[in-house]
Amino acid sequence: MVTKSCQNNWEHLSAYFRYSGPVKRLIYTTNPIESLQRQIRQFTKTKGAFTSINSLYKLVYCAIKKMEEKWTMPVREWALTISQLDIFFPGRLKFELR
Repeated sequence: MVTKSCQNNWEHLSAYFRYSGPVKRLIYTTNPIESLQRQIRQFTKTKGAFTSINSLYKLVYCAIKKMEEKWTMPVREWALTISQLDIFFPGRLKFELR
């Protein structure tokens, strides 16, 4: 069943392989997402219950603002990655000269 699904959707699946390493890394990156979820869980697990959905939203917002302070590491090979994205998707990126 899996093989048949891959064969039927190969055109869509194989599009991923045309990208270079830095672009693939940017597209398929789960570690930062998992890290974000883990850190949000640390903030919310000590709460027994939330009085409303808005209180949950506020806590998650505050957790993300706190985590942003630690996000200082730049994306690896960003100049190469952004230039390749501009080649693959012409006209979609807006550049500002500083």
